[in-house]
Amino acid sequence: METPKGHVDLLLLAVLAHEPAHGYRVVESLRDRSGGVFDLAEGTVYPSLYRLERQGFVASRWDMNDGRRRRVYRLTRSGRRELARRRGAWDRFGRAMEAVIG
Repeated sequence: METPKGHVDLLLLAVLAHEPAHGYRVVESLRDRSGGVFDLAEGTVYPSLYRLERQGFVASRWDMNDGRRRRVYRLTRSGRRELARRRGAWDRFGRAMEAVIG
């Protein structure tokens, strides 16, 4: 299933709300939590994470794990507010769709 354009950021913010994670873990978590429906390519996820970081919604730091350096992303306060705003917009959209398609 193709992820609707514009909603990848919402999905990433929601995943990072649970715990900080490196990019590949974000991909795995999305896939696991959606039952395989959202199986995004890393080439989609990383540019979105970089953009969210530039916007101040996500912060990152380098971490060593099993001898490998990985960039770990976490939600900022601003990111939590943005997630709440986007969830509200998504809820309104879902209610409107349900009202139309029943």
